[in-house]
Amino acid sequence: MSAHLSQNLRESYGIRSLPIRSGDTVRILRGDYKDYEGQVTRIDRKKYRVYIDGVTREKADGTTIPVPIHHSKVEIVKLNLDDDWRKRILERKGSKEKEEGSEEPSESKE
Repeated sequence: MSAHLSQNLRESYGIRSLPIRSGDTVRILRGDYKDYEGQVTRIDRKKYRVYIDGVTREKADGTTIPVPIHHSKVEIVKLNLDDDWRKRILERKGSKEKEEGSEEPSESKE
């Protein structure tokens, strides 16, 4: 379950999207909670939904429940880089993009 990166993260890492993880800060792009930013608390891979801190709804009996948001309707604003695996993924994906972009075609007209 991947989500797009914000414009700042795209420029700094050179990649367009990454899998969402708990602890990432995301911005909701669609729906009733549009433009809300919060941390991902839980990910439901079976239903393809993300639960964000502060996005709750009150039920008829007065209890509050978290509202599930589809992963395609959020963008990652801040990455959780506590995990070494994720750092390796960023280095691997970013380096591939930068190498392809930095190669200049050599034209020799002799």
